This record gives sequence, C-alpha cells and structure tokens, in this order.
Amino acid sequence: MSDLQALLTPELTMIAVVLLVAFSIGGVLYALFQPSLSGEKRGMQRLQHVKARAETREASQRVRDLDRRRRSVQDQLKEFEERERNKHRDAARPSLEKRISQAGLHWTKQKFWIVSGVCGLVSMVLALLVTSSYFLILCIAFVGFFGLPRFYISRRRKKRIEAFLLELPNAVDVIVRGTRAGLPLGECIQIVSAEAREPIASEFRQIVEAQTMGITLSEAIARLPERVPVPEANFLAIVVAIQSQAGGSLSEALGNLSKVLRERRAMKGKIQSMSQEAKSSAAIIGSLPFLVAGVMAVTSPSYIMVLFTHPTGNIILIGSAIWMTMGMLIMKKMINFDF
Repeated sequence: MSDLQALLTPELTMIAVVLLVAFSIGGVLYALFQPSLSGEKRGMQRLQHVKARAETREASQRVRDLDRRRRSVQDQLKEFEERERNKHRDAARPSLEKRISQAGLHWTKQKFWIVSGVCGLVSMVLALLVTSSYFLILCIAFVGFFGLPRFYISRRRKKRIEAFLLELPNAVDVIVRGTRAGLPLGECIQIVSAEAREPIASEFRQIVEAQTMGITLSEAIARLPERVPVPEANFLAIVVAIQSQAGGSLSEALGNLSKVLRERRAMKGKIQSMSQEAKSSAAIIGSLPFLVAGVMAVTSPSYIMVLFTHPTGNIILIGSAIWMTMGMLIMKKMINFDF
C-alpha cells in the first residue's frame, strides 16, 4: 500500500500541475476574449458610435440653427434697409402734420394757419411803422406769414430731437438692467415711459399705448423712427425686431446698442467742438452787415433810410438779402457734418 502511494504521488502531482496550468491559461484567455465573446465590446463600440453620431447630429443642428438665424438676420436687415430707403424718400419732404408732430406740438392744420395769419398780420403792422414802401411791407408780411411759424416748428423739432438723443442711451440702460433682472421687455418700456424725461417718456408711452391696442411690441417700436427720424431710433427698432425673430440675448444686444449710442454722441460732440470756429466765423460774417446797418441807422438815419424809401434802395435791399441768404446757406452747408 505504501508502495502504491509512492508510485501515484508523482503522477497526481503532475496531473494537478497540468490542471492548474490549464485553468490558469483558460482564465487568462477568458479574461482576454470574454468582452468579444459576450458582445460587451461590440456594445461599447455601438454606444461610442451612437454617441459620436449624436454629437455629430447636435453639431450639425447647431450649424443649421446658426445658418437659419444668420439668414433670418440678413432678411431682416434687407427689409429694414428697404424700409429705411423708403423713409429717406418720405423724409426728404415731410408733410406739415409730421413736422408738427415731430416738434411735439398738438396743433391741427387749422390752428397752424391761424398762427401763421397772426404772425403775418403782426409783421405787416411792424413794417408799416418802419417803412412806407408797399413792396417791403408785402415782403415782410410774407416772411411773417410763411417763414416765422415754420421757423418756430423747425427750431422746436430740432431741440426735441436733440433732447431725445441725449436721453435715449439712459433709457436703453434702464431696459438692459431690467431685462438682466428678469423683467420682460414690455414692463421695462413701461418703466421708461413713467420715469424718463421728455421726450423719451412721451415716445415710449406711445409704444405702450400701441401695444395695449393689440399691436406687437416689435411693430410698435418700429414706428418710433417715423415719429423721431434719427438713426439711433432706427437702431433700437432693428435690434428689437431681430431679437424677436431670430432670438438671442436681448440684454447683450441692447448693451452694445447703448455703447454705440454713447460713442456716437461723443463723436458728435467732438465734431461740433472742432467745427465751432467755422461756425463762429460764419456767425460774425453773417451778422456784420446788420450791425453796420444798425450803426448807420443810429449815427446817420437820413443816409440809411434811402434804402427803405427809394425804389432803387429797395432793389438794393432785396438783392443784398438774396445774396446774404445764399451765402449763409452755403456756409451752413460747409460746416454741417452728417455722420
């Protein structure tokens, strides 16, 4: 029995070693080829492929969205350019009602003609006190009837537009802060209409009233350049219209607009300061004949009154007025910078 155990012990040991080596090699092979055999590797590859396709699809969708937004912005800009060309054609000779409205006056056409008649009558009475020439009296009455009311409306319109441009960047900043705080654009415009200075308050109040009548906010703002014909108002209308159609960050767009408006105002002030010397020279040259005539009327009234009493003097005055007007218009054109 002991001899049998002695003979079997090496063989059993060899078998055990072979089995152990076989199991070890099998374990290693199983560990290496188990993902391929079980389909796990193919599943991982499939997941990576699906993920790559999803990323590619998402990237292509972003590209399509950007392309669609770019086309929408381009179409919107083309539409605004066409509308701006039409507005320039209409603004070249605005109607009397538009000029009165842009001046901030609530006059009717009938009231305007009544004011013109009163100005013409007063001018004629003053002319009767100065001269006995019927021709000069008619000329002065004509200027009083047609010139003075229109000059008043133009002057008031210009001042109102300047006040609008001065206050518009502050109004845009209020809208930017409101939109960043989470308020809708309509409420921000209501805040501006209630707290801003004139004429911003009245213009934005008209936007709010138009919106309450059922007009969309972008369309209501698009009417602002018609009431205030300046590029800055058109910029605001373009930004709001593009944001409403193409999307995007309204606060960022309006913030950039506020920066552009302030830079334009600073540039305008710099241009005005640089052209002030030419304006002063033009004012001195334009007022010099009137100053000389006034001094002559005080020192030698009989010498200067010949221009008002004699027909030849009247012709000289009319010619001088025509040439003075042409000279002042030319100087104004030379020192007037549009940007």
